[in-house]
Amino acid sequence: MDVWWIVALSVALVLVSILVFRLHAFLTLLLAGLLVAALTSTASLQDFANAEVSRDNLSSTQAEKFVTSSAPARLTTAFGETVGKIGILIAMASIIGQCLLESGAARQIVDRMLKVVGPRRAPEALAASAFVLSIPVFFDTVFYLMIPLARSLRERVGKDYVLFILAIFAGGSLAHSLIPPTPGPLLVAKEFNVDLGVMLLAGFAIGGCGSIVALLTARLINRFVDVPLRSGADSESAEPESMIDDSTPRPSLIESLIPILIPVVLITVASMLSYAIKSGSIEANTLTRAFGLLGDKNIAISLGVVFALTLTRYCQTEKRKSLVTRSLASAGNIILITAAGGAFGAMLRQAGIAGAVTEMVKDVPAIWLLPVAFAVTAAIRTVQGSATVAMITSAGVLIGLADAQGLPFHRVYLCMAIGAGSKPISWMTDSGFWIMTRMSGMTETEGLKTIPLMSTVMGIAALIFTMIFATLVPGVAPQ
Repeated sequence: MDVWWIVALSVALVLVSILVFRLHAFLTLLLAGLLVAALTSTASLQDFANAEVSRDNLSSTQAEKFVTSSAPARLTTAFGETVGKIGILIAMASIIGQCLLESGAARQIVDRMLKVVGPRRAPEALAASAFVLSIPVFFDTVFYLMIPLARSLRERVGKDYVLFILAIFAGGSLAHSLIPPTPGPLLVAKEFNVDLGVMLLAGFAIGGCGSIVALLTARLINRFVDVPLRSGADSESAEPESMIDDSTPRPSLIESLIPILIPVVLITVASMLSYAIKSGSIEANTLTRAFGLLGDKNIAISLGVVFALTLTRYCQTEKRKSLVTRSLASAGNIILITAAGGAFGAMLRQAGIAGAVTEMVKDVPAIWLLPVAFAVTAAIRTVQGSATVAMITSAGVLIGLADAQGLPFHRVYLCMAIGAGSKPISWMTDSGFWIMTRMSGMTETEGLKTIPLMSTVMGIAALIFTMIFATLVPGVAPQ
């Protein structure tokens, strides 16, 4: 079967399973991967194995065993390899996030920013806080945390409620799709073989610029749409008590930020040193090797957990002992989904999607590969709703772009384009749309007037900045 028929059938299976049968994303992606594996011909497997042998990724004996292995065996192997690469990161990030939330550290970061900038610059403070918190904490949880602040600001100033809501969206949503260790960008970085430090730098730069444009858009939308402050169970009872309890002491701002900053700084420094060593700018020595060890993504984020666990003394006593257990239970769901997506992508690569995509775009100017990646992801996102599933699915389909034409820019920009494409269009198929409308008290009509437009502008802005950075700071693609 032609590889494009395999792609079409697998993507159709993903969309039908999620939209029609409401099947869990883990089962959906696993089924799609199994379908692709079963339809892949022996000739395609042989071509893939030969390519892996030429890259020294497989020995001749391993290649022969691979070609004769069953579809379930290949899917299981790919699933396990993905878990090995992303499992620890997601589990540790979940612990950090839960510690920040239940200790009051996340609320401390937001409150201090609001105190520094004052009510007039409250939207900027909300956006910046959401951006920082969405690095280790999923956006839905960040919105739960911050919506009471938006409500209290609306009560204080008497207007601009839409602006406060969308400011949280502007900061948190882009960080969720561009900056690891959230699962979407983490999986895309793995698929495209992009160093995590490079992914962090690009995500901060492009996500920050995109968030600024999104915040300006939020101010414009706020002029034309007014949402009254409504009371209701959805906007109040859904807020966990640990997030709104002001009777217990909170950690200092420095204590609150260290679990986030330590992993980011260590990974970034290690990546910069590694690049400098490879380019010949500096020589490897004991110090650089030490930073290389500490900057290993798993070690760095584990150190972040060490500092995060010191915050548990600020947590409610009855919840302290179960905090890690609850964090890992939540992380397990995300790890399963992400690993199933990684296995799905691996099956597509074995079917020959990389060569097919490369052939398809061989005459497309290199810079326009970024809008192609954006458009494919945006189409999947708009139809099925989940930004993470859209990124995982499109990464598997678009992996061939990484080798197309000997890219004149670093492949991290393809990752950024996919992340940007996961923003449009947030509407009724997106669980985030319902969380934002229900928690804020918006009606469906009010939500449709604001959230889809905001998410579209956000994605397009991130794409434009991705293209600008790819032109001005192309970097060096890894060999």
